[in-house]
Amino acid sequence: MMLSTILLQAVASGVLAKVAGALGAGIAAIAAAWGIGRIGSSAMESIARQPESAGNIRTSMIIIGALVEGACLFAIIACLLAIVL
Repeated sequence: MMLSTILLQAVASGVLAKVAGALGAGIAAIAAAWGIGRIGSSAMESIARQPESAGNIRTSMIIIGALVEGACLFAIIACLLAIVL
């Protein structure tokens, strides 16, 4: 009975939305860092296999990394809005 009362008070005060927003922002940042690391790793392996196409691979890597970073920023802003509002 005590736990249900505490949970109901937390939901009524909006604490769970703030916790969920903070967790979502953290997960988005970790996922973006992991994704950008994988992009860099794959690009370096590709450049090692075909050094003559290093310029094209590097350009693609930077563009894809920027897109991942933009998606991460959007997710973090959405989570922070859940915390603030």
